[in-house]
Amino acid sequence: MSAGPAGGPMERDGLPWRWGEFGASALPAQLVSHAGPVVSRAVTVRAEPAVVFRWLCQLRVAPYSYDLVDNLGRRSPRALTPGLESLAVGQRFATIFTLVDWVPDDLLALEITAPSGIRLFGRLPLVYQTVPLPGGPEAGTTLRGDIALPRAESALARARSTALAWGDLVMMRRQLRTLARLSEESAGATRSS
Repeated sequence: MSAGPAGGPMERDGLPWRWGEFGASALPAQLVSHAGPVVSRAVTVRAEPAVVFRWLCQLRVAPYSYDLVDNLGRRSPRALTPGLESLAVGQRFATIFTLVDWVPDDLLALEITAPSGIRLFGRLPLVYQTVPLPGGPEAGTTLRGDIALPRAESALARARSTALAWGDLVMMRRQLRTLARLSEESAGATRSS
């Protein structure tokens, strides 16, 4: 583990803190001043950032990870829902998150605001990024998700952060892989039509 810049996040390597193919993507600016550990996950997607971002907008209606666990058994939609790309601060995402900022085709910044989520996890910020890979639109995109965990002041708090990091690894890994597959299917359908 290494300390980040003065007042910055604690960056940790290896599981459960970091998983995936990050390419040239960097920690989002929204999390740089966070005082606690940040968990980071990333996948490579063979689709343009705009396609991947559009699938990220689907998080408004479903979590896209393990539906039995975090979507009350309902299957996350496998087709794009019209209108979900129309974003506004304050919109609900994946049941417990609220949209706090976004950059079209590039970034979604969310925060846990639902009382049930705050009780379980705290008021955690989460940022998704779509980062174009070198080589143009055909090269693909890095889809990255970063969650800032609470600063761990005690042994119990450190154990809780580690448990949250492992749980997030399981859930977000599945989520990013699902969104990557759906984005690639959409991109393939667009190219073949």
